[in-house]
This record gives sequence, structure tokens and C-alpha cells, in this order.
Amino acid sequence: MGGEGEGEAENIPMLTELPDAPSDESESHIKRTGTVWTAVAHIITAVIGSGVLSLAWSIAQLGWVAGPICMVFFASVTMFQSHLLADCYRSPDPEHGHIRNHSYMEAVKLNLGKKSWWACGIFQQINLYGIGIAYTITSASSMRAILKSNCYHREGHSAPCSYGETSEMLLFGAVQMVFSQIPDFHEMAWLSILAAVMSFAYSSIGFGLGLAKVIENGRIKGGVGGIPVSSTTQKFWLVSQALGDIAFAYPFAIVLLEIEDTLKSPPPENQTMKKATKISILTTTFFYLCCGCFGYAAFGNDTPGNLLTGFGFYEPYWLVDFANACVVLHLVGGYQVFSQPVFALVDTWSAEEFPGSGFVNKFYTIQLPFLPPCRLNLLRLCYRTIYVASTTGIAMLFPYFNQVLGVLGSWNFWPMAIYFPVEMYLVQRKIRAWTKKWVGLQIFRIVCLFISMFAFVGSIEGIISEKLS
Repeated sequence: MGGEGEGEAENIPMLTELPDAPSDESESHIKRTGTVWTAVAHIITAVIGSGVLSLAWSIAQLGWVAGPICMVFFASVTMFQSHLLADCYRSPDPEHGHIRNHSYMEAVKLNLGKKSWWACGIFQQINLYGIGIAYTITSASSMRAILKSNCYHREGHSAPCSYGETSEMLLFGAVQMVFSQIPDFHEMAWLSILAAVMSFAYSSIGFGLGLAKVIENGRIKGGVGGIPVSSTTQKFWLVSQALGDIAFAYPFAIVLLEIEDTLKSPPPENQTMKKATKISILTTTFFYLCCGCFGYAAFGNDTPGNLLTGFGFYEPYWLVDFANACVVLHLVGGYQVFSQPVFALVDTWSAEEFPGSGFVNKFYTIQLPFLPPCRLNLLRLCYRTIYVASTTGIAMLFPYFNQVLGVLGSWNFWPMAIYFPVEMYLVQRKIRAWTKKWVGLQIFRIVCLFISMFAFVGSIEGIISEKLS
């Protein structure tokens, strides 16, 4: 998403017991052919997602000075922590170590032990579940926007075109219940590719529509202090929510080591990865600044929370419809990409705990007309349906796009993007306490913790306020 990582998310590790990390000798048959440019492509695909649609609103809350500065700050933090994490791919030496950490979870377990591995896994699984909720909310908003766009085109921009989101959420949930029966990632590569293409399509359209609107207006809207509000307290909460939204759009730590595991050497993988992160984060930040700043420049104090569903754009209605259809198609695939690791965790655990249960391990083949044979398992049918129903139900209770993205961004930012990468770096490099580098990293970690807490509390307050209003 924005920040969220669709393109490489099929490699997201699961919270299951990991074997000892294999050495180079034990996997000499594996061919890695990745280069700087393949890594750049993976990173950009992983980073750019639905979070980009909230960036204009975030800039609008922060203003023309603080908004771009905060975006550059998060980009700098992401680049720094990515460099720390890139050094954790090989152990014990970052360039010549004989042990490869193929995933984020493997690196945490090897460097920090089993307790940290469990804590990391809990944060990861909660974040994946939350992304399912956010994707349900976003998809329903885009489906509603298509209906409203066609209504405005037929009846005029001042027509009372009002639609609820409940039916759209139920429709999205029903589709996900069907797709959730796909056994695993090996049978859904086409869905992931479609999701990545759609992500680039709607992000580019949002940027283009914002630029066109600024040209049409003939001036740049907005102010230094952002959107004026009635009280300092209200501004305080809106700023915190904006920071959470930006945090949601950036970090890709959860898939960085998986991407690094595709790279060939020499040169050492960590050097190639650091070069790739510089190129991709600079590219992404430029793209984000364009989307966020042109969106705010186009609408000023009327900047919508979601650039494509807030109806600053009425025409060309077909392009707005197409962009929102791309969002829906992207998130249909994206939901599964981020849910499959949770499904795989339950599958693995239940198979180990109940090896003799037919309910857990027996599969039934169903042949539907014009479709290939489908293999169903009763356990999967039950718990995956309940999982999708629960994300849909929570989304219906809290259908607040910006606030939910803020909660997810701030929840994931500090532990996954800051704490564990810094802690692993300290252990691997054997940096002693109270040295200059140790103190600097601790200050960095504490500053990011306060920012993350500020954004999290503000986003929770936003959800509560919206629910009570």
C-alpha cells in the first residue's frame, strides 16, 4: 500500500516453524539472475498501491511546507532502514556470509531469536488482516464512485446522486469468498500480475487528472498551513492522521529480503540492493510528490480524502470510471495476495496438529460447467469464508478510508520498518552499547517511535470521531 506491496507480496513469509537457514553450499542448484533494474521494478511495484490515493489529502492537512517535507522525511527514513535491512540478507558477514536469510522472518529469527520472531509474526499477521479491511473499504468506495460518476454525467453535477457502500462491500466480500478458495500462490500468479498492472494504471490517471485540473484552474490552490479548521485540537488530529497515511504509502521492509534473494552476485547482493533502493525510492517519491502536490494544487481546501472517489473530477467521466475500475480489479487481487499468507499459516498449523483429520486434510473435486476442476477442503471452506466475512463486517462498521489507512500505516511503520531492522543491524554488526553509532541509532528509533505513536493515536481518534458523528 502504498504502500502496501502487491507485486512481490506472494513471497511474504508465514509464521510457521522455520528450518535453519541454508548455506550457499546446500542450495548451489538455485540460480539467481536478478539485477539492479529487476530489483527496482520489484520495489516500485511493491510500494505503489492504493495508499497513493490518500496523499493529496495528507498534503492538504499539512500544507505546502510541511506536506512535502514530511513526504521527503518518510522517503529518507525508508531509504535508511532499507540499507540497514539489506545488510541482513547474509550472515554473519553482510557481503561474504555463508548463510542466506531468504525472508524477513528468517532474518529476525536468526539474528534476534524465537521470541522476537513470534512478536514480528504477530505484528505481520495483524497488519495483513488490516490490509484486507482497508482493501474492502477502498473497493466499495470506488464501486460507489463509478455509480455516482455515471449519475452526474446523466443528470448534471448538482444532481443528488447518493449511494451507500454496504451493498458494494457485500459484493466485494462475496467475490473474495470465491477467490479465497484458491489453494495457494502457485495458482494465482495471473491475479498478482493483473493487480500490479492496475496499480500503475490508476495511479497514473490520478496524477494526470490532478495536473489537468491545475492547468484548467490556471492557478495553484492551497496554503502554507494547509486546510484551515475550527480548532487547534482538530488540526492536531488531522495532522497525525496525515502522517499515518504517508507512512502507509512507503515502507516495503516486509518484502525487501525476498527481493534481495533474487539478485545475482558478484557484486555482493547488499550493494546491488542498496543501489536499487536509492533509484526506486527517488522515483517513487517523485511520483508521490506529483500525485499529492498536484492533487492539493488542484482542489485546495476541497481536496478529497481519496483522489478518485471524492469527485473533484467529473469529466471525462469514462476516465474516472476506468480508474476506479482499475482500483477495484487491483484490490480484488491485492486482497488475496495479502490474505494467502494468513491462510497458509492456518493450513500448515492445522495439518501439523491434526494429521489424521479428514475435515482438515481431505479434498473434494468439484466440476463446474465451463470451468476447470476445483478442489475443495472443508476446513478451508469454513475458516476462509469466516475470515473474509469478518474483514467485510469490520469494514462495514468502520468505512473510513483515511483513518483506517492511518492506523495501518502507523501500526506497521515502527516495528516492521524501524525496530527490527535496527535491532538486527546492531546484532549483526556487533555494535557495542553507548558507542556513537549505537546512540545515533537509538535516537533514530525513538524519534520514529514517537512519530508512529502520534500517527496511531490520531488515526484511532479519527475513527472514533467518525463513528460517533
